[in-house]
Amino acid sequence: MTRAQMCLFGLALLMDSRDAGAAPLQYLSGAGDKADPVVALTWGVLIVSLSVIAIIVALLAGAIWHRPGLAPAAPNAKAPLGDPQTGLDWLWIGVGVSTLVLLFTVVWTMQVLARIEAPGARPAVTIEVTGRQWWWQARYQSADPSRIFNTANEIHIPAGQPVRLKLVGGDVIHSFWVPQLAGKMDAIPGQTNETWIEARAPGNYRGQCTEYCGLQHAHMGLVVIAQSPSDFRRWWDHQLQSPGPARLRGEESFVTHCGACHAVRGTDAAGVLGPDLSHLKQRTTIAAGALANNGPSLAHWISDPQDVKPGSLMPAPELSPSELADIQAWLNTLR
Repeated sequence: MTRAQMCLFGLALLMDSRDAGAAPLQYLSGAGDKADPVVALTWGVLIVSLSVIAIIVALLAGAIWHRPGLAPAAPNAKAPLGDPQTGLDWLWIGVGVSTLVLLFTVVWTMQVLARIEAPGARPAVTIEVTGRQWWWQARYQSADPSRIFNTANEIHIPAGQPVRLKLVGGDVIHSFWVPQLAGKMDAIPGQTNETWIEARAPGNYRGQCTEYCGLQHAHMGLVVIAQSPSDFRRWWDHQLQSPGPARLRGEESFVTHCGACHAVRGTDAAGVLGPDLSHLKQRTTIAAGALANNGPSLAHWISDPQDVKPGSLMPAPELSPSELADIQAWLNTLR
């Protein structure tokens, strides 16, 4: 590869990375019944805090610029007797108003917590979400074992219906946060924490791990994709199918080099250490949102994962150029 080609390749990867993380975390507007009360409380506390700052600044400025003039005392002069102006009235007023505001905020907070404790209707879906270093595994639960499946990093839910989440820490403590849909909830090893989310309308809602969990904590993103209930059912049915055409050269190379860690339904690859890659090309990002899911990014991630996410558990496989091309071509068929 020439230097010019290397520069173009690096520029493409940089743009891919920016595109993959382009959607910011949005926490000042809600998109569901659980997030709306929290957002209202957030704005209320923010307005109160800014008001307190403005009042303090105004009083301090007034005290500095409008203080009474003090004439210097004459030598050996006696100070006049009288009640000093201590300003205690201002202190009592400030403490009283602050106490009322804090009590109001506490009551409001308790009301919000009680309101979002449980959904108003029975959850339509239960998803077990496991935080790992540094990606998210989503296991869709069903009373029918044949309809249970795993996916990673992009979590689909039906819009307008509550969804139960069971959060587990796969290695260290992580924290699941999709601010437009719900508040934070820790994923702790050896413990299952339950919460729920709901999206009012179809759309993509970005999330992030918010508990420092290691070197690549900042690159542990996720996307919740809300679909209409009918589209969600079709997506679920499609996930149960074996992806891609049968038996390509890349499949054999993938099973040999990658199948011990990754799984693809309908193949001999059945690893559980890494993300399930069935229907990989339906996802918009790879490496937990670190890269856009396209050709240059996928090739770079496969061949040198430590360059993208140093410290990740994914090793660099020993692949010839032809094996890398075959694996990439086969992965591109997993739709």
